[in-house]
Amino acid sequence: PFMTWCNVPIRQAVATSAALGFPIALANTVGYVIAGWSLSGAVPGAFGYLFLPAWVLIASVSVLMAPLGARVAQGADVKQLRRMFALLLFMLAGYMLFKAIGP
Repeated sequence: PFMTWCNVPIRQAVATSAALGFPIALANTVGYVIAGWSLSGAVPGAFGYLFLPAWVLIASVSVLMAPLGARVAQGADVKQLRRMFALLLFMLAGYMLFKAIGP
């Protein structure tokens, strides 16, 4: 949203966001491993707070789906892409609101 607010073309904003996602995810992963390294009674297959089988599954699916996401972003009309992005943000905001005030 910030990049589009700064008049960065939506396709370039999506590409930049995707490119920055990897180093951010890597730093977070290292942080979770370090923060949970001294846990007692950790689940087998876990390194700190990182559960390796889940990490492998999520990473594999992300790598497989990235080309599809890039094709959709390049092939979609700019107006349609903005609407899809806005819908995603509203869904995430709704989910977070539900988790904050829900049962």
